[in-house]
Amino acid sequence: MFRNLRTLVPSTHSLIQRFPVSGTAKGKGKGKDKAGQPLKRSIIPKKKPSGSGGSGGRGRNAASELTRMAESCLNAPAPLRYLSPKDRQREAEREKLGLISKQRQREMDQAKEKAASPSHDEAFLMGTPGLDYISLGLVDADKIPEYKLTVEDGRRLAKEYSRVLMRKHRARQAAETTLLRLKKEAIAALPEKLQAAALVPDFTPFPANRFMATLTPPIEGYIEKVKEAAKKSVGKEKLR
Repeated sequence: MFRNLRTLVPSTHSLIQRFPVSGTAKGKGKGKDKAGQPLKRSIIPKKKPSGSGGSGGRGRNAASELTRMAESCLNAPAPLRYLSPKDRQREAEREKLGLISKQRQREMDQAKEKAASPSHDEAFLMGTPGLDYISLGLVDADKIPEYKLTVEDGRRLAKEYSRVLMRKHRARQAAETTLLRLKKEAIAALPEKLQAAALVPDFTPFPANRFMATLTPPIEGYIEKVKEAAKKSVGKEKLR
């Protein structure tokens, strides 16, 4: 019986601390190095808040740039302002007094930029610089004809272009009318039994393995002869 109790009750030496756990502040002194100096406790650096530092500055700059971009898109001025004659007169009177609105200043800046940009009358290169026809020497720049068109010339060319388009359109309509007439005549030339079948539209897809239309009838056995010649040439190359 006592033997069974000994097995159930743990021995007293198992509850006694035989080795020190660590040199912490819980009743124990700090550890010392080989020279006898107390060991310095390692300090973990604290993280800086996200608002300070380079990354925070970049975040603020990106947010401000996005806000500025959204405001510029929402408050973008119209490319062309519409003003009534009365408003134009008022704006001219304000300009005489030295009062210029932002919209008017923007129009004046655009006019200056357009005047400073090269005019369309000057010759300019088309294509990649250095690879265009003039730089390669294929075209002589002095021999290129110059065209100075006026408003009347533009209107005359537009009318002529419209006539050409209408001529093409009428020719296409005449061709379609001729095709329909020939189709009806071909159906009428068929026997009465086949006319009903010819009037039913056929929506079956065109066969993919069908040969294209040719002006002359195909030569029988031509493809087979070509394949045989190709096989013989391949065999000769292998023997070499």
